[in-house]
Amino acid sequence: MNFSQLFRKKTVQDILNQVAKNEADGHQALGKHLTARDLTAFGIAAIIGAGIFSTIGKASADGGPGVIFLFIFTAIACSFAAFAYAEFASMVPVSGSAYTYSYVAFGEIIAWIIGWALIMEYAIGNITVAISWSDYFTGLLESGGIHLPQWVQMDYLTASNGFKDATALMQGGKSFENLSQGLQAAYTAWTTSPTIGSFHLVADLPALLIIIVITYLVYRGMKESRNASNLMVVIKLCIILLVIAVGIFYVDTANWHPFAPNGVGGILKGVSAVFFAYIGFDAISTTAEECKDPQRDLPKGMMWAIIICTILYVVIALVLTGMVNYADLNVGDPLAFVFDKLNLKWMSGIIAVSAVVAMASVLLVFQMGQPRIWMSMSRDGLLPKRFSKVHPKYHTPSYATIVTGFVVAIPALFLNLTMVTDLCSIGTLFAFVLVCAGVLVLQNKPDIPRGKFKTPYVNSKYVFPVLMLVGIGIAFTVNKQSTMDFLTNEKQVNAPADIVTSLNKEQAKEVYAFLAAKNPNTETTDLEALLSSLNENETSYKAVVDSLPIDQSMKYESGFNLFKHKIPMWIFLISLVCFGVWSWRQNLSLIPLLGLICCLYMMAELSIWNWIYFTCWLLIGLTIYFGFSHKNSKLNKV
Repeated sequence: MNFSQLFRKKTVQDILNQVAKNEADGHQALGKHLTARDLTAFGIAAIIGAGIFSTIGKASADGGPGVIFLFIFTAIACSFAAFAYAEFASMVPVSGSAYTYSYVAFGEIIAWIIGWALIMEYAIGNITVAISWSDYFTGLLESGGIHLPQWVQMDYLTASNGFKDATALMQGGKSFENLSQGLQAAYTAWTTSPTIGSFHLVADLPALLIIIVITYLVYRGMKESRNASNLMVVIKLCIILLVIAVGIFYVDTANWHPFAPNGVGGILKGVSAVFFAYIGFDAISTTAEECKDPQRDLPKGMMWAIIICTILYVVIALVLTGMVNYADLNVGDPLAFVFDKLNLKWMSGIIAVSAVVAMASVLLVFQMGQPRIWMSMSRDGLLPKRFSKVHPKYHTPSYATIVTGFVVAIPALFLNLTMVTDLCSIGTLFAFVLVCAGVLVLQNKPDIPRGKFKTPYVNSKYVFPVLMLVGIGIAFTVNKQSTMDFLTNEKQVNAPADIVTSLNKEQAKEVYAFLAAKNPNTETTDLEALLSSLNENETSYKAVVDSLPIDQSMKYESGFNLFKHKIPMWIFLISLVCFGVWSWRQNLSLIPLLGLICCLYMMAELSIWNWIYFTCWLLIGLTIYFGFSHKNSKLNKV
């Protein structure tokens, strides 16, 4: 195989000509129904969903009121990426999003990789939203007196892992009633579920239901999807404005002090959850062929969606952290929780209904985006031809839509929320990185046709090195201790819950007896609670942990076990130096360069396991590429 063939590229003109010939090749045209207003609504539909109704709670608990800075930072990073998306969408106004753009900028192998990553992004994103929708829907049913068994409203992994953790904590002396609500539900689901041999039948059936409904709607047509999306956007915006209008009267500014209780580290801890709140604006670009004027309307739709949603996120975060103490917000339904805590039951009911609508609208946009990626890859010969089939009546990629339904529905029965949220985030960030890099690669090429929108040019040659020096200065002054701990791989003490769940029954009894002897006035039999009570002061907690009669590996994370979690950040730091050299030599445009760096930084904040799972996914994709796609590519026949 000729190595250069892996990087064979499509020109913009070739892509436009191919779209024009689709009908002659037996591919019917997609219906053109979308305006800038519809695209903005799709963006809001995708962005205002799980983030504002679910993940904002955990992010606020970690970062306090200062989480608004994370929302702003993430919005800026997404805006940088949106400039790059908008420029490509204006240049190449066809379905395919980052996949098509990468085909033009980097060549076929990179286009395949990003297309494969986007398949994961949309599929995993929909699994995440379907699980969140199921949680709100079952909560709404329970408030109406309809109680579904726990084993039909929870995924298999959450129930299995929750059962193990609950068992370990109860062995450590914690009573079932003192377990968190989530662990109680997981334990109940696992112990009450039907079994076939040793296999427990635990599956999230409401998540399956909503995926079937949304897939049917997307299959029926863009006009129907657009109308449903616009209606749901109006409903949830009205509810959010109502939440702000009512909640602002219950804000106690004392809850905003301290504003960033856990410092920068606490704020950045929620980067995955907050970024997940923003993904979806890129799904707008998959609808390019269904826009009336894509070169004008796609950039407008992306930008307005990000601006409107950022304002709403910041205001909601301030209202929530003002109504209750930030530490109380680590719940799955923070909006309903704060009003319930203030005895405003009627508001909790309204929020539960609006959350069900909001999650459905996000699912609609994501479920609409993935088939269009597959359709574009099929048109290029990288996937079987039937994936590019357009329904003669509904003018939608019918076969790809049905397959998408299966790809999302089956894993949604079994996967847990945290795993799929992080996987979706890393796949999306990877797409953003390549789109920003694509704009930089093409910026100085005169033979590339330009669209109506172009990212404003600011030379990064001198600005970027200055920004790097400022960052280094802050790292070694404001965050000196954290920076040195990172560089020297200083060991880190494990949290109480991590220590307790790593112990077997005998070890738990031994540790409790040891601590009880040192603290004779303790009244609790709960080992985790006892350890947590000693965790108020970092120095004294370390001394207590050091004295425990257990193996050192259970007390601390150190050596390679600690270093492996820092590998993504080392990749980012090394890349930063490379980008500095690149910008100096090529006079790169500052905005897409900052977009690339911000997105790569957020990737570095995700755990090493997400990088490993993502790498495994890409290896599977490369196996398919070399086994089928490379030889069937239309460029292989030129």
